[in-house]
Amino acid sequence: MIIYSPLLFLFGSTVPIVRAAFNPLQHSGSASPYFDAPTPPGIRSDTPVGCVVDQAAYFVRHGSYVVSSFLIPDIAAQESLSIPSRYPEPSSFTGWQNLFWKIQNATFIAHGPLSFLPSWVLPVDNVDHEPLFLSSTGAREAFDLGVELRKRYAFTAGGENFTAWSAGEQRVVDTTTYFLRGYLSDGNYLSDPSLNRGHLIVLPDSLTAEQAINLFNGTFADSLTPSASCSPYAIFSNNGSVASSTFRATYQNQTAARINTFLQGDLAFNATDIGVIQDLCGFGFEISGDRRFCDIFTDDEWLNYEYADDLNYYYGSGPGNPLSATTGYPWVKAIADLFEVGPYHTVPNGTLVPPPLIMGFSHDNNLPPLLSALKLWNDTVPSLTQRDTNPLRQFRSGHLVVFRGYLALERLSCTASQSSNESGIFHQAGILGGTIISMNQTRTARANSSFPVPQLYVRVRADYAPVPIPSCSSGPGRTCPLAQFMEMVNGPLATAAGDFMEVCGLENVTGPGVSGISGNGSSVKFLTTKGDGTEILLELN
Repeated sequence: MIIYSPLLFLFGSTVPIVRAAFNPLQHSGSASPYFDAPTPPGIRSDTPVGCVVDQAAYFVRHGSYVVSSFLIPDIAAQESLSIPSRYPEPSSFTGWQNLFWKIQNATFIAHGPLSFLPSWVLPVDNVDHEPLFLSSTGAREAFDLGVELRKRYAFTAGGENFTAWSAGEQRVVDTTTYFLRGYLSDGNYLSDPSLNRGHLIVLPDSLTAEQAINLFNGTFADSLTPSASCSPYAIFSNNGSVASSTFRATYQNQTAARINTFLQGDLAFNATDIGVIQDLCGFGFEISGDRRFCDIFTDDEWLNYEYADDLNYYYGSGPGNPLSATTGYPWVKAIADLFEVGPYHTVPNGTLVPPPLIMGFSHDNNLPPLLSALKLWNDTVPSLTQRDTNPLRQFRSGHLVVFRGYLALERLSCTASQSSNESGIFHQAGILGGTIISMNQTRTARANSSFPVPQLYVRVRADYAPVPIPSCSSGPGRTCPLAQFMEMVNGPLATAAGDFMEVCGLENVTGPGVSGISGNGSSVKFLTTKGDGTEILLELN
């Protein structure tokens, strides 16, 4: 529904205010297609005036794929562990198949929003190849992100090569591949194999202590899936599915009773079916563009579904997991160290200079730990039995872990400027750029003036929306001064996270899987160390 609301102005005229219709696809949590999260009140989403982003780091969830997360209570662990053999491809959407046969084996009359059910078919038409792998929508989402960031930052000139990092599971590798194709699809360099090439570095998925004893190529913190190595984290992560199931029990039976009023005959849905059907809104749209399942439920029922997903992530991998910050901190620390030395530099003793746009692709459950490490979105402990109806509540899974969702850190270089009436930009012939000057300066003073020293700040974004750091937001656009950010990362955030190896009980682990890990295993080195991971050259022809 589109609502028009008139506003009366001083001169008696009226203009309509258009409020967007409720969109279930923006309240489907981790099953949602990508959308920009809403910007918090009192802050602009664009880069503050007088600032430019000179370095940025993104941690991105892979694009959409085929799976039914409701039927596998610990699918969160599957996403984080990245071990597809745990769940054979056909069984990952068993719930969808069960629903389909339940409908087909019943004799009934459906009307209203359920009238399409007699002719509904599964959106999967190739069982052996589609489940657990990237969909065409996921490929487009990744490609679009590449185009978007190429234009947003303008870091990469035509013909330059670009490197991105990926976790090891195939749908993540494929997402990174399509991102690179979008990022580099600018001009034609096919005749020169040295230009415009994507370098995809695939990192081995982190291993548990038991796996590291026997398997090769293991990592601990030096990974895009670090939580998989932390056994205590995995124990607490089960609380996510318990919390969401507790809340689902408060509404799913009533929801089933309501939609059953659109059925006559021997077909009746139960609470378990409700979870599957609501999953099929987001997943069905992502796979085939079918949103008929979205139209079955009321706005309030969608808000319940969204909140259940929020509980799953808050208690499973977010601030409600006491070891969440431990698994998210190593990446935050690595990016902070790179921001401190600045773009086109590496950290002391580093052997690799990453690009100014640092791209890492992983899984949904590896995103909330980054929020925990930064102490964000943890102002309210969500109830398990009553939905938080505050429209401004912070922790929303759909504002972070949607398909192709991301958390980003930007380094801003800002030059303090006077108001437009008092200042201008002086350009000297033959010299690119300009200098902010006062309009009442003499021409001689202008010619001899020098550039002001830029001030450096850090901004956090979640699905594009700025996320101010509550204790560090004094900069332009409520950004955090870089020096203060470094003090936080190296001080209270490090203390709160603890040492990865120690907290996760990995200090004494030996074996082939850890033989290649240098240092203490608690740091991220793949962004600054050559040879970390397997490099794949991606040609665009």
